[in-house]
Amino acid sequence: MSGAVRLPAGAGARLYIDGQRTEGVVEINRAKRQPSSTAGTGSRTATRPHPPMTRWRALGARRTHPPRPRRDPATAPSTPSAIRPTGLATRWWDQVRGTSAGMLVLAVAVGAGAGLGAVAFRWLVVSATRLFSGHADYAAAPGTANPHLPGLGRWFVVAAPVVAGLLYGPLIHLFAREARGHGVPEVMYAVAERGGRIRPRVAAVKSLASAICIGGGGSVGREGPIVQVGSALGSTLGQLVRLPEERLRLLVACGAAGAISATFNTPIAGVFFALELILANFAVESFGAVVLSSVTASVIGRALLGDHPFLVLPPFRVASPGEYGLYALLGLLAAGVGVGFSRVLYVIEDVCDRVWRGPEWLRPAVGGVLLGGLLLAVPEMYGVGYPVLGRAVAGRYALWFLLVLLVAKMLATSLTMGIGGSGGVFGPSLFIGAMTGAAFGTAVHHLLPHATAPAGAYALVGMGAVFAGSARAPITAVVTMFELTGEYTIILPLMVAIALAAGASRLISRDTIYTRKLLRRGIDIERPRAAARLDELTVAAAAVALPEPLAPDADLQQLAQRFAATEYAALPVVDGAGQLRGVVRAVDVEAALRGAAPISAADLARTVPILHSGQGLEEALGELVRHGGAGLPVQRGDGDLVDGWLTHRDVLRTAAGSADATASRG
Repeated sequence: MSGAVRLPAGAGARLYIDGQRTEGVVEINRAKRQPSSTAGTGSRTATRPHPPMTRWRALGARRTHPPRPRRDPATAPSTPSAIRPTGLATRWWDQVRGTSAGMLVLAVAVGAGAGLGAVAFRWLVVSATRLFSGHADYAAAPGTANPHLPGLGRWFVVAAPVVAGLLYGPLIHLFAREARGHGVPEVMYAVAERGGRIRPRVAAVKSLASAICIGGGGSVGREGPIVQVGSALGSTLGQLVRLPEERLRLLVACGAAGAISATFNTPIAGVFFALELILANFAVESFGAVVLSSVTASVIGRALLGDHPFLVLPPFRVASPGEYGLYALLGLLAAGVGVGFSRVLYVIEDVCDRVWRGPEWLRPAVGGVLLGGLLLAVPEMYGVGYPVLGRAVAGRYALWFLLVLLVAKMLATSLTMGIGGSGGVFGPSLFIGAMTGAAFGTAVHHLLPHATAPAGAYALVGMGAVFAGSARAPITAVVTMFELTGEYTIILPLMVAIALAAGASRLISRDTIYTRKLLRRGIDIERPRAAARLDELTVAAAAVALPEPLAPDADLQQLAQRFAATEYAALPVVDGAGQLRGVVRAVDVEAALRGAAPISAADLARTVPILHSGQGLEEALGELVRHGGAGLPVQRGDGDLVDGWLTHRDVLRTAAGSADATASRG
């Protein structure tokens, strides 16, 4: 069938042939399947043959991409794709993605997922511990034999970390290497540098690997893994609904808050953990979403696990006002212990990195031999160790044994991390803090028995102070210890010790136990952003020369011609004496053109503030917004002469230039 189809070269008429766009008059010879194109005054002929199923289509101006070939649904491959709602669902979808109310709905969903995830993870840890040790928590019965292998006696603890390493080592290496380590730094990095994006598989891999590691004797905490799991759930949901980065980061923090809340039954501490450590942001919208997520997770955790406090303790009190000085001294001591724990952790990891030359997946199993030897010497280090912590707070250990437990926990946690284990450092920080405080309290109570409280009170304060010293999160530390113990009577000494520990820690070390891991990779999430703060820049850096002013008596026709010939959205009005009469905006001229009354530039001029060269751009930007945003006059010199002009474009140009300069210096 011969002949040609001619398409007019009208406005926006385009033709796509094999993905190539052709504009102008196009002829397609259907017999030879060869197009010819003529555009403008010249012509060209395309002689490239086309396959039999070549598609062409004339497109209007709204379509600027080639049409996608249609596929037969019956033969199309079954690959996962994003769901695109239509009709009424579209409005609901947009509400969820783009409004504050929708964000709260997503926060509740993430909180529910984090709560269920925390319950499931605790079940995994208990099941793995029973499998490897024969006990729900071997630290509650240290030194006993495994009921499944009674012939081995207490020596089974040497083999347990090796077997566990053979399981979680390949799991992490093959599926999600970011699941190695203590989890929280990876979440902080994802929020600060990757827009909140975390791979979905991390949740599953981290749960299994950490449960096996802890169950096999790894002396690490369970909060780091569940924070990473909850954050991964939030990130996955946010990516599914295609949230913008700012909201995606918030949803990641919601997952972290829900995880802490359900794991420790501490909904308030979960909120501040997410805001202070993960987001570093206490904005109102962030607070509301994180609170809802934390409450939802806590309700689910309490419904499935029961509403039980972390530690059941006798009441403590401050025996005398002089004790506040002792608690302050404990805070300073705790800062050194917290920073020391961080240093030991990474020194041992460095040693393991230098010594190991085999495949990474085998490293946990081989290193498990060393960990097993340490567990054989101090079986109280098996797993998280909360029963041992409870005994120390209750005052059941001698001073020398408290110091042994303190050093052993540092070594056991550091070795578990160094050989490639997976777990958290929040729990070990509390453990080390309890031993530090209990040892300090035992000593001072021995010296001043009538003027000091029992050692358990110092142990509780030490828990929060060491965590504040290592993580430098004082608000989270205070709230966490209050919720974990329910002891309001020691809140004042707790606040004193934690404040001093956090302050002294900053003097001793620039980094924290979480940020140091990232700094060793060359990632500084606390560095200043590339874009300079506007309040650090002045109007003088952004202002340009004053545009040619309008005469006060200029009529509408003259005004329309001036605005048609300039890029400015507003122009100053200056009289014959050189005095500024105001500013005329293009939108006001456009509105006046619709009327019939004669109007001059003086009639349309608006009174606006005059900016000064020394003002900060942040303040100047506020004035721009309040007065229409089209432009404001600037006094660039010391006199009264108005000789400068500032617009939004000038502000953006200056900020971008400062950002480039900062990046080049970095």
